[in-house]
Amino acid sequence: MRDQTTVRVGSRALEILAALIERPGELVGKAELVSRAWPDTFVEESNLKVNVAALRRALGDAPDGTQYIATVSGRGYRFVFPVSVSGQSDASATARSQDARAHNLPVPTTRLVGRDHSVDAIRRTLEASRLLTIVGPGGVGKTRLALAIAGRLTAAFEHGVWFVDLAAVNDATLVPTSIATAMGLRVHSANIKAAIAAFAADREFMLVLDNCEHVIESVAACTETLLAAAARVRILATSREPIRVPGEQVYRLPPLDAPPEMSRLSAAEALTFPAVELFVERAAGSCDDFMLNDGNAPVVAEICRRLDGLALAIELAAPRLDAFSASELLGFLAEQSHVLSDRRCGDSRHHTLAATLGWSYGLLAEPERVLLRRLSVFAGAFSIESACAVAVDRGRARSDCIHAVANLVAKSLVSTERGEFGTQYRLLDTTRTYVQQKLAESGEDDSLRHRHAEHLLELAKRAEAEWKIRPTAHWLADYGRKMDDIRSALRWALSGNRNAALGVALTVAALPFWEHLSLMEECRAAVEIALSSRFTKLRNAGDDMKLQFAYGTALLHTRGPLLEVQAAWTKALGCAESLRDTDYRLRCLWGLCDYFTWTGDHRSALAMAEKFRVLATDRGDVDARNNVDRQTGTALRYLGELAEAQRHLERMIARYIPPVARSDIARFQLDPRSAARGTLANVTWLQGHPEKAVAMAQRQLEEARAAQHALALCNAVVHTTCPIALLTGDLAAAERLLVGIEAHVAEHAMTVWSAMSRCLRAEWLLQSGDASGLPMLRSALDELLAVHFRMRCPFYMGIYAAALGTRGDVDAGRTAIDEAIALSASTGETWCMPELLRIKADLLSKESTHRTAEAAEALYMQALDLARRQGALSWELRAATALADHWLRTDQGAKAAGVLAPVYRRFKDGFATCDLLKARTLLNGLGDAGKRRVATASYAP
Repeated sequence: MRDQTTVRVGSRALEILAALIERPGELVGKAELVSRAWPDTFVEESNLKVNVAALRRALGDAPDGTQYIATVSGRGYRFVFPVSVSGQSDASATARSQDARAHNLPVPTTRLVGRDHSVDAIRRTLEASRLLTIVGPGGVGKTRLALAIAGRLTAAFEHGVWFVDLAAVNDATLVPTSIATAMGLRVHSANIKAAIAAFAADREFMLVLDNCEHVIESVAACTETLLAAAARVRILATSREPIRVPGEQVYRLPPLDAPPEMSRLSAAEALTFPAVELFVERAAGSCDDFMLNDGNAPVVAEICRRLDGLALAIELAAPRLDAFSASELLGFLAEQSHVLSDRRCGDSRHHTLAATLGWSYGLLAEPERVLLRRLSVFAGAFSIESACAVAVDRGRARSDCIHAVANLVAKSLVSTERGEFGTQYRLLDTTRTYVQQKLAESGEDDSLRHRHAEHLLELAKRAEAEWKIRPTAHWLADYGRKMDDIRSALRWALSGNRNAALGVALTVAALPFWEHLSLMEECRAAVEIALSSRFTKLRNAGDDMKLQFAYGTALLHTRGPLLEVQAAWTKALGCAESLRDTDYRLRCLWGLCDYFTWTGDHRSALAMAEKFRVLATDRGDVDARNNVDRQTGTALRYLGELAEAQRHLERMIARYIPPVARSDIARFQLDPRSAARGTLANVTWLQGHPEKAVAMAQRQLEEARAAQHALALCNAVVHTTCPIALLTGDLAAAERLLVGIEAHVAEHAMTVWSAMSRCLRAEWLLQSGDASGLPMLRSALDELLAVHFRMRCPFYMGIYAAALGTRGDVDAGRTAIDEAIALSASTGETWCMPELLRIKADLLSKESTHRTAEAAEALYMQALDLARRQGALSWELRAATALADHWLRTDQGAKAAGVLAPVYRRFKDGFATCDLLKARTLLNGLGDAGKRRVATASYAP
């Protein structure tokens, strides 16, 4: 709008305008603007000028008479008028939405009663102590108190407050996984505990670890590791016993104050005791006409005293006033006194709670007792649909179950959790433990657990089908919390071979859960069990296919491209071929292509990509056929066939059609077009277009950030934007990128990506003149090579060799460069061979003998020739600059300008980048001869 009048501009001009006003006052280079407006097409610079002129006409003059868009001669454009932001982009809205998720605390459905002093005391202690454990017997109200405190502290912690319910965790090894899941941390490492510590290192948040007593040793280990690594993390735990780690503060939570034994209390006097206050509040919630008066106050006081002030016991007893009078309720409780008198040891409050639970259970109608004990098979929250599926016998009406669940909720035996996408139900840990014993006594335990496992099997199959069509938030709301129940069902089915066939089937069905929740290490462990020889007869070829594929995927992302990854995917491919399962054949071929890329075997990767292309074409899968051009282009880029790589990558980008329902990240690991753009940026730099490469890389980075996908961001920074920043000598940009990616890989515990980012950090240190980059680079390379990761390793080994030579250790440098060249030749990763030859020549030229001078010159010539054949103008410039410098130092200056000037003149942009500046300086130093050579560029060696 201009003066309230609509101004029409073309889509290209609008894209240019958006790029300029996103960075008001800053210079935006021509190459970046061209890449933004014409992302998939080569255009002449004149097209940019035409669209900028159209924008100026449309915008008119600014109020002060100047133009809104200023030209920076030879470089680009700048939007010079102030810009104010009145709205927010989708990207910023998404980012704010992510930031808004400051906690995962359940919404309280009742008021916390009688705990103001405890809240204040614990908050004061947490200000000085980083670990506080609320200790007390079951039912005393530890969880409710911890949640109330956490709810009041959500604004106090920059990175949130996270509730971890450990009640459903029966395997101590899963404690770190539960913590990571609660925080939304996606871990791509076998060492989840270390990943959490790395994630927490520079963050400020609070963890609420609830119900720790049954996994206390694992909690202690995690707590100790986390507190040692993260100075700004606080932990609030609840347990029946202390965690017993250094620095722990223990708050022993007493029962609610109840009236002492006395003859008579008025209603007002009774309500001064928190136990009575809680009883009255809960009783009024289930019985509208209940009121505490002077007549019933002594009876209510005695009920609370007999219940030892235990919050859960009071909450179980109070709702029964809908059926009994207070005096009758007291009489029933008195009948339970023999339960306590028979106990000779232990805390009497535990016995009080058990007696109250027994009394509450005994008062239920038989159908409600049956339902309650059957619901105890659920380890976590469940829907009413799941309750009916598991607890209702075949042929019985679901309405009976729904009515009974409502009654159990009213009687505080089942709790509710209301969320955006519906209501979930759960049993409190103490209640579940009690009724599980009743289930065992009923003889129904195995049959109900079998029914529970079968229900989860059907649920998992439905979840896999719905993943492709439902919004992620809706899918996670329905299925994301089922992992506790899946674990419980697997543990039952596979322990003692109760129903191993069902266990194997459930493992197969649960694979999408582990994948979508990024529980890769847990997936690996579960699949290893299902693939063990004792279950061979229980698996069919389809099971083996899915399990082997999942095993290879989990191994690749947690431990790197080990030989076992190739073996697993090869077995899966064999199964898919025998079953004629085209979808899994494509998955396996894509996986193997990735595997060979990571191991540096790019010819094998190219062969797999071709097999993929043929199969996709035969199947008529247009998306798969088009997207494989990215894999083909990647392989060709590493093989040094740059023109062919460019053709495949540009074709893929041009043909790509974004999916309607679900991102292609799920199918192809990364957004194919964005990943292809990154590879094309690398090719573009090699071909001698530095500015255009930087612009392409920046666009890929923006797409990766918008995708909010861990691997996409790693790929963009580690493989594209940061390497290109280092290649162009932009150390400031590289530093900004490194700081971000180092935090990112630590947050997601991505072992292989961490080692690759350390290679980049080491290169940055070396370019900055810091020798500490040498041991860092060697260590990172050793770590990568140990897991058979060889992609880009020859290039980084070359950097290592060059740095050794720069610091005077020429012999070690020559050994390292020979190692790099041998690895490059053996794997076929020859994209960097011209640079490796140049580095070797540089090392030889440091020895001032005639023989080594000739050998160095021959290597420079070889590097020049190979760079030309590859079409790698940037490598050609480095080799020509080094050769010209070599000739100057060996009294052959007359030839120097002749070799360098023609190469320099072929560049059209990037004149402010380090290589071109170095070449320009050298040519200027050659005097008139250099200038004439630049002008004529007539010499071709």
